[in-house]
Amino acid sequence: MYDILWNAASFIVALGLLITAHEYGHFYIARRCGVKVERFSIGFGKPIWRRVGQDGTEYVIAMIPLGGYVKMLDERVDDVPATLQSQAFNRKNVWQRIAIVAAGPVANFIFAVFALYIMYLIGVPSLKPVINATHQNSSASVITVTEPMQILAVSGQKVRNWEEVNLALVGHIGDDSLSLTLAPLARLEGQSGGERTYTLDTRNWKFDPEKESAISTLGLGMLRPQVLPLVAAVTPGSAADEAGIKAGDEIVGINGVSYGGWEWFVATIQTSANKPLQVTIKRGGEQKQLTATPKLGKDAQGKDVGLIGITPQASELPESMRIQLKYGVLDSLAVAADKTWQLTVVSVKMIGKLFTGDVSVKNLSGPISIAQGAGNSANYGLVYFLGFLALISVNLGIINLLPLPVLDGGHLLYYFVEVITGKPVPEKVQEIGFRFGAALLLMLMSIALFNDFARL
Repeated sequence: MYDILWNAASFIVALGLLITAHEYGHFYIARRCGVKVERFSIGFGKPIWRRVGQDGTEYVIAMIPLGGYVKMLDERVDDVPATLQSQAFNRKNVWQRIAIVAAGPVANFIFAVFALYIMYLIGVPSLKPVINATHQNSSASVITVTEPMQILAVSGQKVRNWEEVNLALVGHIGDDSLSLTLAPLARLEGQSGGERTYTLDTRNWKFDPEKESAISTLGLGMLRPQVLPLVAAVTPGSAADEAGIKAGDEIVGINGVSYGGWEWFVATIQTSANKPLQVTIKRGGEQKQLTATPKLGKDAQGKDVGLIGITPQASELPESMRIQLKYGVLDSLAVAADKTWQLTVVSVKMIGKLFTGDVSVKNLSGPISIAQGAGNSANYGLVYFLGFLALISVNLGIINLLPLPVLDGGHLLYYFVEVITGKPVPEKVQEIGFRFGAALLLMLMSIALFNDFARL
């Protein structure tokens, strides 16, 4: 219940900020163009707070926090007194109308830059993207790794941490190839060695982003902390808890077989659902045999496996692997703008790949997934929540620019037709377009909601 409430609260905060930024873009430019704004509303439905400003605009926070709107004076909607007709939206020239409509999505991109700017001013703790192996029969198997190597660039795009590597890789889903530039970690720490660029064949690179990582499916073995045979935590009510295993215990073996590494331990547990196992542990220098019966559960891929409820201890990565992405007042702005551009390019590519079939519609996410993402990022801290806000803001800006008549992009399409032809698109044509756009948007929203519930 706590997780649901936390996710809901984080979702409302995130959506409220993004909607406010979007609608304020429309509001600000409309006012600059001399349009009278009658209402500025965050949310739909019954108002829970309202105030009329000195400018005559009614400011509202409404009950349903799933959108917002700016109501402008418009003769196509209401009867407008002759004294106010010059302030009506429909009376403005086509370029002013284009500016007002485009201002909403543009505000989302500006908000993304602002969020990332604050994030980089605070500083983002990260890990260098270092690999120590590649998987056989994978796209990355062309890379020979004899020592830890750091990824410096993906297809020429510089990367500084694993998050940037993942973002760059996702943009190449469906491509025939990509390149990775690597260098031995020792060289980057002041020793000899050189950079090398590898071209990877990705024609057969397929994976489900909801369940798998672009990094691992490509065949890159990330340099991780070494997992130790020591119990860091035991889940209350789990098989390990019922067997009497405690934090601090050392795992010695199972059923008389000596401990063969964490992967061996996990594989043994997963294939032993509802089967009693004799787990040998060492506690206080004394060995003990405890009987644990793994409970039936599901792994990350949804398969039925045995679960015991143990979290192992891990060794610390050296400080040389850690970086702090933190910049000064001016540098942060440049980095934030560049990051926003990268997010925009990848997002546009992914939308295109949805239409080409390179990315499945199963990857569409709706409000439930966004709420979970908001809650998870907020759990990690402010800098991660700011990064999440930037990503969603960029996507909101792009989606609103799609040429669907019910979205800002559809209105812009009509206005650009007016620029070319010199006359407005006929009302009947606009009405047909709005119906088509609404139907298509409803279909996409239905798919996204279905995917949300399927993930739950």
